[in-house]
Amino acid sequence: MKDPMPEFIRRGDLSVLSTYKRQPLAFKSGKGAVLTDVCGKKYLDFLSGIAVTNLGHGYPAVTRVLKAQAGKLLHVSNIFVLPEQVALAEALTKLSGLAKAFFCNSGAEANEAAIKFARHASLTTHQDPNRYGIICMDHSFHGRTLGAISATMQPAYQSGFGPLVPGFSKVSFNDIEALEKAITPQTCAVFLEPMQAEGGMTFPRAGYLKAVSALCQKHDLLLILDEVQVGNGRTGRYFAFEHDGIKPDIVTLAKGLASGVPIGATLVSAAVAKTITPGLHASTFGGNPFSTVAAMATVKAIANPSLLKKVREEGKNLLKLAGDIKKSSKGLISDVRGLGFFVALEFAQEVDGAAFVADCLQRGLIVNVVKNKVIRLVPPFVATKAQLTRGMQILKTAILAWGKKV
Repeated sequence: MKDPMPEFIRRGDLSVLSTYKRQPLAFKSGKGAVLTDVCGKKYLDFLSGIAVTNLGHGYPAVTRVLKAQAGKLLHVSNIFVLPEQVALAEALTKLSGLAKAFFCNSGAEANEAAIKFARHASLTTHQDPNRYGIICMDHSFHGRTLGAISATMQPAYQSGFGPLVPGFSKVSFNDIEALEKAITPQTCAVFLEPMQAEGGMTFPRAGYLKAVSALCQKHDLLLILDEVQVGNGRTGRYFAFEHDGIKPDIVTLAKGLASGVPIGATLVSAAVAKTITPGLHASTFGGNPFSTVAAMATVKAIANPSLLKKVREEGKNLLKLAGDIKKSSKGLISDVRGLGFFVALEFAQEVDGAAFVADCLQRGLIVNVVKNKVIRLVPPFVATKAQLTRGMQILKTAILAWGKKV
């Protein structure tokens, strides 16, 4: 039988815009923590579509509701009441302790909404048109729209798209003194990821997020948390901010919210909600019946205490296995860190990330490398202990083999 892979690659090169540097690989199916390519080879998936398929591939409860909803109603628009959307909003506000939800199609859109809501709430509350500044973190990532890249403090994502949206300033993540110094009378909000993903899998120091929250309260600023990647159970709690016992004013979600069906959500406090009026913001497809039933089934499954407990406990084992790799890496790996199924191994020096990923693929493991230095592990929550152990064995082999090349 002729290998179909080269033809898929050729056709993609001709017809799909080159906004990604793709690996020469195409998949045809997936089940749980395993993906199968068009040639029949199987791979352990430790990337989960970049923290999207948190329940793995083909999760029965999600598949079932999608099949049923596809035969009933896909879309009618937000000028009508959508019962499926109402149910999802109720579930997310109950889990978060926030008041109301806005639905869109992606994390970038959710963050755009958060920026707009924060600035509008500040203007409405303080009646100061100059009070629109938002403090963001170095190495942050909030999406690819113009507003989102203006808040994304990484030059690689901003280059070539100027002028950027004004009003965003930068401080170092984990530096509470720098944050306090950056606050001015024009500041309306602080915007950060509880744990940075694309910026290098960086975790907050003990007490940092509580200190940020306290500063926001002291200066009457809104605290916006981007949980697009670390929310939806990824760290062993439904929301990452739960680990620190803080209460943000705005939280954004996407990625793992609906198991791969496009959806984003912006959750806001009662104080912010009362400043939002009809016509202020909108999304044609946001929160339609198809996406919200997928999200509702996903939320129900992830919010189950037994599944979150598994993520916390198996996450500790995953981190231990990563530590064992570091010990045997002969200095190749300089650090490991993680929480739940959000784990990083950092190379002692920069590597060719794409080449390392390709090597892992050849061995049957899907991972990725951020900042050309940090291996990101975000496996699906349904991965078995045996699959997690096997994946880490493959990763260890790949790292040691890499060491012989450099």
